[in-house]
Amino acid sequence: MKKLLPLLMLSLLACQPKAPQVLYQSEAFTLYPDRVVQGKYEAKAVSDHEITSNYQSPTSENFSREVVFKVSINEKDNEAPSGQDHWLLIGEEHESPMITFGEEPAPRPTGEAGFLPVNYAYIFRVDMRPVLQQFKEKGYYQAFDGSRVAKGDFKGFYLAGSADPLSWDWVNLHNKGLQLQDPDGDGIYTLDVIFNPYDENSHTLRTWKLEKDLSSKAHYHSDQPIVDALFNLSLEEALKNIEPDSTFRTGAKWGGVWTRDISYSIVLAFGFHEPEVAKISLMKKVKRDRIIQDTGSGGAWPVSSDRTTWALAAWEIYQTTGDTAWLRQAYTIVKNTLDDDFQVIRDAQTGLYSGESSFLDWREQTYPKWMSNMDIYVSENLGTNVVHATAHQLLANMAQELGLPGEVYAQRAATLRQGINDQLWQPEKGYYAQYRYGRSNLISSPRFEALGEALAVLFDVANEKQATAIFEKSPVTAYGTTCIYPQIPGIPPYHNNGIWPFVQSFWNLAAGRAGNEDALNHGLAAIYRAGGLFLTNYENFVAQNGDFEGTEINSDRMLWSMAGNLAMVHRVFMGMHFGGEGIHFSPMIPSGYTGTKTLTNFHYRDAVLDITVKGTGNKIVSITLDGQPLENATFPANLDGKHAIEIVMDNKPFHQGGIHLVPNHFSLPDPQVKAENGSLVWAPVKGAVKYQVLKNGKQVAETSETRYAVTVGNFAEYQVIAVDDQGWGSFASEPLILVSPDEVLQVEMETVAPKSGFKAVNFSGKGFVEISNTLNRSMDFSINVPEAGAWLLDFRYANGSGPWNTDNKCALRSLYVQDAYVGTMVFPQRGTDEWSDWGWSNSRMVNLAKGENKVSLTFAPWNVNMNVDVNTALLDYVRVIRIQE
Repeated sequence: MKKLLPLLMLSLLACQPKAPQVLYQSEAFTLYPDRVVQGKYEAKAVSDHEITSNYQSPTSENFSREVVFKVSINEKDNEAPSGQDHWLLIGEEHESPMITFGEEPAPRPTGEAGFLPVNYAYIFRVDMRPVLQQFKEKGYYQAFDGSRVAKGDFKGFYLAGSADPLSWDWVNLHNKGLQLQDPDGDGIYTLDVIFNPYDENSHTLRTWKLEKDLSSKAHYHSDQPIVDALFNLSLEEALKNIEPDSTFRTGAKWGGVWTRDISYSIVLAFGFHEPEVAKISLMKKVKRDRIIQDTGSGGAWPVSSDRTTWALAAWEIYQTTGDTAWLRQAYTIVKNTLDDDFQVIRDAQTGLYSGESSFLDWREQTYPKWMSNMDIYVSENLGTNVVHATAHQLLANMAQELGLPGEVYAQRAATLRQGINDQLWQPEKGYYAQYRYGRSNLISSPRFEALGEALAVLFDVANEKQATAIFEKSPVTAYGTTCIYPQIPGIPPYHNNGIWPFVQSFWNLAAGRAGNEDALNHGLAAIYRAGGLFLTNYENFVAQNGDFEGTEINSDRMLWSMAGNLAMVHRVFMGMHFGGEGIHFSPMIPSGYTGTKTLTNFHYRDAVLDITVKGTGNKIVSITLDGQPLENATFPANLDGKHAIEIVMDNKPFHQGGIHLVPNHFSLPDPQVKAENGSLVWAPVKGAVKYQVLKNGKQVAETSETRYAVTVGNFAEYQVIAVDDQGWGSFASEPLILVSPDEVLQVEMETVAPKSGFKAVNFSGKGFVEISNTLNRSMDFSINVPEAGAWLLDFRYANGSGPWNTDNKCALRSLYVQDAYVGTMVFPQRGTDEWSDWGWSNSRMVNLAKGENKVSLTFAPWNVNMNVDVNTALLDYVRVIRIQE
């Protein structure tokens, strides 16, 4: 009997139901082969053409009674310094107390604020008489930072804030209906809003069922039904996004073609899924045989400069199609573009290129608030520079394919890669810095930037050791890899505090390439969780809670999100890489994704492939083509007809290096620094354990005080960083120049060229000059300096050609000193029709001889902007400051 007991126990155990297989599990959510579970919410793949989900955004249940906001003149953040916001703790009242513009608010309350009911009507009351009085008495309003809003430039007062329908999207406040009104003209402005808007009809059990005919497309089947269904959902959404003109729509809410969106989407998937649509879409982003930079900060290029993503997409199309006519066309376009960029955005000292973070094109979402569009032009970003380096290398490759000389572009690519590693690699952190920023002395922002890190691995900027470190040490959060880390305080989720599936997809591809199974598994789960629960490919979701609601702007059916979903099958599970020789296979399959995977009816050039992958791991045991061994695991590009490929993996885990999973974190606000009585002074930053003081880009002190003694004499540029108890620093404060007045020279531009009759106020001297496509295309003048040496040169200017966050009318000119080209001077837009909003151009360090120096400001061929027709600015004076080491 005793001998029978073990057998009986084994028999009983065998009858017990097996625990469901888990692909990924964390405290936040669990991914199973056929479903996603996140708390009380579940999405289930009923079949490969149907998914059900009971997900309901919890936003309305957690709508705080505390509302943080600011008042704006002309849709700009000009009421008070960063972090000094008004607040309300709404009880049962439906009207605010009187709020006076510019008045410093009381300290915000601590403790739980509670939650506001849905569809709560509320009226804001704001006293704008202090501004109106200055308009009447002075003709302008002078803001806290010394900037002036001319009465003639005034367009309206607006409310920006943290709670829907308020928004921190400053330049769209008018479009969002957030303009304050004064119907009785007493200077007291009001705004009626409905807080916590809620539509019950949008919060029900939802189902996705396949509607489109996908029979002509590739079909994927695996032992993970949730992956199969999301693959088909993405294929269907891609078909829905093809417009009548055979271009790709960017998203359900976003019509038209956007350069970076279409380019990254083509690189991920659509170069092989829809090559002809991809070609037509790319050509929509070409003008004058040059790539178009989408409208963006300060008037687009050269403030934004990631248009060269186009080159990556063009090359991918050639790799998948072998179309040499396309290659010749793309070569000309890319060459013209890169030749212009070489003149306008190259930093000869560092080898890096300037311009905004690639795709992170909303200034306040990734930069300190003090940075103007001029400052963004000056900055040197990781992701953008990786794109530039890759574009140069691909142009060299194109030239080689066409039998043309291209060595100069390969050399420029090498210089860029070296510059990225010299200037941005952080050995103490194990990943790259996001960008270099500042004014005359650039410093590194140590923040992590997911897309840039991933591209650095994928395009061979990072070496193998660096790639390993990036995935072991980079901070990732529960719902995925955030665009940046740590997050910026006081900025709502979008790029900041946001996770973007297309970025996650590039991160996953790079993690697979680096051989980090944990990072890849975490990243796959992030994509499939969102797709399953939300039943569409949203553009982004909130890092804090993984919700698609709560970001500043979002859309379903986003092109690059669906491209990323498709790429996980083609490039991860199938391991497909396209090259001149054909398709190289290198699957990288985490251990949980067991079983057999098939991709059938895949069209490649003149062939149709049925591909089978068996097992897991990242090492191939055997690969056959039509039953015969396939040399180099590469399907030849010149084969036609139908073929079968079978791949057997080694079923072994790969590289258990792990990932650095961390709680989401917000850095501190940057200090607001001013000079006072021989010292730098700043208000205490709550949470700061110390402050770092920088002089000319170098740390000179570390202190727990909020004052630092300085002397005014030779040029010095100071900044202060607040450091929290985890060692994360804030952004550096706005550079503060201290220099003796006798070290500064000024040349009024109306003494150089005829004074403009343009209506503007608040200028220096007796007037200003206008530059445009026809006016003052070249201006020569002299600067007389008392001593030879290095001098800093910039211009006070105005550009009211468009809003500061979009459009394409950034003005630019080339600077020559003693007939030698120094670089480009950039005059970004500062506000539509705001021609009295004066600011500073970028500065250039120039070496001047004692006495007279010939200076020229010229409209060179490479100074044509994206608008072409409008390239206009007003120049008040040129400022020259002596720099002494």
